[in-house]
Amino acid sequence: MVTQELHSAEEMQQFGFDFASKLNGGDIVLLHGDLGAGKTTLTKGIAKYFGIDEVVSPTFTLMQEYELKDSCLPAGTARFKIERLLHVDTYRLENEDQLVEIGIEDYLGEKNTICIIEWPEKIETLLENKKVIDVFIEHSEQGRRIKIED
Repeated sequence: MVTQELHSAEEMQQFGFDFASKLNGGDIVLLHGDLGAGKTTLTKGIAKYFGIDEVVSPTFTLMQEYELKDSCLPAGTARFKIERLLHVDTYRLENEDQLVEIGIEDYLGEKNTICIIEWPEKIETLLENKKVIDVFIEHSEQGRRIKIED
């Protein structure tokens, strides 16, 4: 388990960037935290590692897919098998069936995809028997405390 105190949005993005360097295709990252904890900010840092400069929050669309090109990956990385980053936000989700209807099961655990899911507690049955990395973000006196369990 990794625990770290972060003091700003910039530090949260940098943490996401550094964390992304350890991700592999098939990883499912579950972001837990209250509204405003920094889940999307962390996702922006992860996306930046993969050459994605603009992250659109999928709060209303539920799911945002980003195709990766080999040229977008950092020099020297061996992660050329990662073809897409999927960002899912279930905050407004009424039920799991909504995600099933838009094809979430085609992505979860796929070896060429990294999935980042905000508010994962709403889709627990879809995540059963999947290898996940739990990231907990909570408010602290200094800013944010982040814990990673895999």
